[in-house]
Amino acid sequence: MTDVRPDAPETAPDLPESKLTATKQKWAREGRFLTGRVARTGEDRLPPGQHLVKDWPVLDLGLQPEVPLNAWALDVDGLVAHPAHWDWSAFKAQPQSDLVTDIHCVTTWSRYDNRWDGLLTRDLMAMVEPLPSARFVVMHSYDGYTTNVPIEDFAAEDALLAHSWEGQPLTRAHGGPVRVVIPHLYFWKSAKWVKRIEFIPADRLGFWEVRGYHERGDPWTEQRYSE
Repeated sequence: MTDVRPDAPETAPDLPESKLTATKQKWAREGRFLTGRVARTGEDRLPPGQHLVKDWPVLDLGLQPEVPLNAWALDVDGLVAHPAHWDWSAFKAQPQSDLVTDIHCVTTWSRYDNRWDGLLTRDLMAMVEPLPSARFVVMHSYDGYTTNVPIEDFAAEDALLAHSWEGQPLTRAHGGPVRVVIPHLYFWKSAKWVKRIEFIPADRLGFWEVRGYHERGDPWTEQRYSE
């Protein structure tokens, strides 16, 4: 495992540019999909600028890493009292929960009532015990993708590391064996194929964030792009 220092310079992962990558960067430059309206979760279930879908669109960077269960592992490290390294058996031995949440993609689709099974991020944090100096979390994926969130967002009550969707193991296309799910943020913040959870003291931008996307990504205030 590569040792990434919390004060390391912000650099974009060396990943191949794809049509999707180029298109989404163009959207960021143009400010597409911004409606100028603000919604509140307690009153409107569908965030502004979104439309409902019944299917689950597949979006990625053009790479879908194949990670067999016997080769998959998760590291939780950085500013934590008890770093963890779990193989598949150890991960499945952690407390398991099931949740039903909506999801919202920055490309304007939303899907209601997704059933997930996995490890709640709050349960994970309870085991590794982040230090008081930990203020942000960076998620690292097997395809080289990274994304960043404030620790408060990572610790949301309905956030989890999911291994199943609708009662079936997560498919490779949707981020299996394990992906992060942070339902109250745009879905690019829910890293697929997760392999490392890193707690850090200061914000460090991830793949889309250095390419013009918002540092936080709140759908209800349309935090699609950086200003």
